[in-house]
Amino acid sequence: MKLTHNRAVFLMVVVAFMWSTAGVVTRHLDGARSFEVTFWRALFTVVAMLVILPLMRGRAVFANIRHAGRAFWISGVCWSVMFTAYMVALTLTSVANVLITMSLGPLMTALIARIFIGHRIALRTWVAIVVAGFGIAYMYAPQIAGGQLLGTLVALCVPIAGATNWTVTQNAHAQGHDVDLVPAVFVGAVISALVTLPMAYPFQATAHDLSLLAYLGLFQLAIPCVLSVLCARVLKAPELSLLALLEVLFGILLVWLGAGEAPGTTVLVGGILVMSALVANELLGWKQRNEAS
Repeated sequence: MKLTHNRAVFLMVVVAFMWSTAGVVTRHLDGARSFEVTFWRALFTVVAMLVILPLMRGRAVFANIRHAGRAFWISGVCWSVMFTAYMVALTLTSVANVLITMSLGPLMTALIARIFIGHRIALRTWVAIVVAGFGIAYMYAPQIAGGQLLGTLVALCVPIAGATNWTVTQNAHAQGHDVDLVPAVFVGAVISALVTLPMAYPFQATAHDLSLLAYLGLFQLAIPCVLSVLCARVLKAPELSLLALLEVLFGILLVWLGAGEAPGTTVLVGGILVMSALVANELLGWKQRNEAS
């Protein structure tokens, strides 16, 4: 697929919207809960990727997976953690909590890359980390006091795994070993399905639930993940990060309008601090790079 810059921007907005539908869809499930939700979504993603991968990479793609390097398999494990933690967290806490916690990904990436591969962190990013930290503390202080922190801690696994994924793949690239992220998504879905299968029993999903979970596997996960990889070839990292943040806004709005789940005051205030820090950091970085070039 040949993308112009404008088409890639539009496509990334569509991708963010597709990602954001998970919250509102899970609120309309009848009987499926927790690990069963994760299992079915992962399984349907595997089925979808079995069709998508040969179309994109040719029939040899599955043979190539068997001979992939360590970085590829670490990436697959990271994807599986992201897939699993995301859906489990949605069943434990509000959609707004999950999405805003996930939005910490860019800042987590900066920290992990600094610790493990020595990437320098700009002053603006340190400021953003501090501001976002205040926002997160403000959001989750009531949950700590009320003993309802589990969902947030599970959601926190998503940006940590995402940051690890990015750091590992970037380090591999620097050493001349590129990681194909599209097959890694497939591996992540397979691992997620296998790990959550024993915990999904007894199955309680209705036919209505399965139709919604099939939608999530295909249109909320498989297709947008593939499209985001294509967009990443055209868009710069700051553009991609900013457009991906639309998932937070879309997701909170959709679950508010579609399921009546209004975000609380502490979530809104803390979320505004987090989002402002992220957007300011990316825009300043973008401006500095443009001036340098």
